[in-house]
Amino acid sequence: METIYGRNAVSEALKSGRYGNKIASILVAEGVEEKAGGPVAGILELATRRKPPIPVKKVNRQELDRLTNQANHQGVVAQVPPYAYADFDILLEESRDNPEALFLVLDSLQDPQNLGTLFRSAEAVGVTGVILPERRAAGVTPAVRNASSGAVEHLQIAQVVNLPRALDQLKEAGVWVAGLEDEKSAVPYDKAGLTGRLALVVGNEGAGLGRLVREKCDFFVILPMLGQVASLNAAVAGSIALYEALRQRRVEKK
Repeated sequence: METIYGRNAVSEALKSGRYGNKIASILVAEGVEEKAGGPVAGILELATRRKPPIPVKKVNRQELDRLTNQANHQGVVAQVPPYAYADFDILLEESRDNPEALFLVLDSLQDPQNLGTLFRSAEAVGVTGVILPERRAAGVTPAVRNASSGAVEHLQIAQVVNLPRALDQLKEAGVWVAGLEDEKSAVPYDKAGLTGRLALVVGNEGAGLGRLVREKCDFFVILPMLGQVASLNAAVAGSIALYEALRQRRVEKK
């Protein structure tokens, strides 16, 4: 079993139905406010409405601190099975008839906060799926679940052994691959064509896109930097680009 912590993360895990009857228990810290209509009361209601109901246990806050390695659990923890990743081949096959399929591809991101923020943005704009490398990258951990405010529970997230090969498969399926990178040929994000079948690739926090991944990109997108700092962090840049893709798609439909 894994631990999900934080009120939003636990609530979305219950709402998503992803775990069926496999949620072992909900742990609530003694003394946590459970007023009607509040977030904790909502979690308890979701748990008790299940058939069979999910066991709810009151524990001292130190026990939750121990289970979450002193994370900000907000007095609520759920014990659930490990995150079930989507199958990349199935995800790609199911998208073939979608002319506006939008994929977010993350090239070796390491920071759980960045990953969680990007998952939250991806879910908000309605991406078709998210693709991660299996090795040398952060995956869906308890910290990432929390940072995403539960968005991971509503996303199709696939891990692949070979990210450049996965990009080839996307291209073979008619998906254009756009790298978010400061290349000489890069187009400003609001001038680039981000409609149609598209995969947006965001690189590692320090190194950016890897060489093999960069070689698979059909074009590059850049965000203008008018101040003194050299760049935005990966989560902010990726989120802006995702929302630009959404904006262009909404304009195109008018």
